[in-house]
Amino acid sequence: MSQCHKKVWTCFLMVTFILLFSAFSFAQSENTKLNTSLPLLEARHFLEIGPEISYIEYREPGIMSEKGLMYGVDAAYSYHNGVMIMVAGRFSYGQVDYQNSVNFNNIDDIIFEVRTLGGYDFKLSKSFTMTPFIGLGYRYLRDDMAGRSSSSGSEKGYLRESNYYYSPIGIEAVNVFDNGWSAAAIIEYDYFWKGKQKSNYSTADVGYNDVENDQNSGYGLRGSIMIKKQTARLFFVIEPFLRYWNIDKSEIENRTYHGTINAAVWEPKNESTEIGIKFTIGF
Repeated sequence: MSQCHKKVWTCFLMVTFILLFSAFSFAQSENTKLNTSLPLLEARHFLEIGPEISYIEYREPGIMSEKGLMYGVDAAYSYHNGVMIMVAGRFSYGQVDYQNSVNFNNIDDIIFEVRTLGGYDFKLSKSFTMTPFIGLGYRYLRDDMAGRSSSSGSEKGYLRESNYYYSPIGIEAVNVFDNGWSAAAIIEYDYFWKGKQKSNYSTADVGYNDVENDQNSGYGLRGSIMIKKQTARLFFVIEPFLRYWNIDKSEIENRTYHGTINAAVWEPKNESTEIGIKFTIGF
């Protein structure tokens, strides 16, 4: 993780923990004042959907970088009855610029992600709830330089596809205020099970074979702060977020040209940082 990213994450985590500590202290105070048994959470179903915009930067330190804006849509269904169950997905599209010894501009990128989460809502006071959760996730990234030439015309691009399989492990803290307002903080560690990087070299030259490299280690981090307004029938959410991946060097595979091995190839150690904001409406 770069020094800049470390500073951003350090500041974000400090603010998050301060908010969590303040909310927890308030909850404990409320418990003392109430001195009664806490009510059970009402069983409720929620469906929400909305747009997001983010700035993403992918880096292979000392080798290359890609960066640009992504525009997407998020959707989620959740059920709360003590137990929490959620199914969520997102789709993003944008154009990024590749920088190395050569440059490629306006590369089409697509990200698709789906997650299932399970947890338990611990209602610590009349207004404060903490929900630890764990789940399974899949992330797909399509980076399409096929048919493109570098700005100098010296190199041809090819299609790259990235697949991550992981488990989100985190906690959400929610505090409800008056007049339908609430605030929440979410922190998450993503346990990386496996990745598969497919380099479609044949899209640059049909003489090449396509190569798949296994990625066996890495991790992800996420955090967000949500502000929610509940009305009689709908609710509205604004949520700034950070998403970070740090993936180690992949296994090595052979690339061939017309059937003859011409190179050993691998996916270098890399990191991806996405900073953005999303808006959702739900009921």
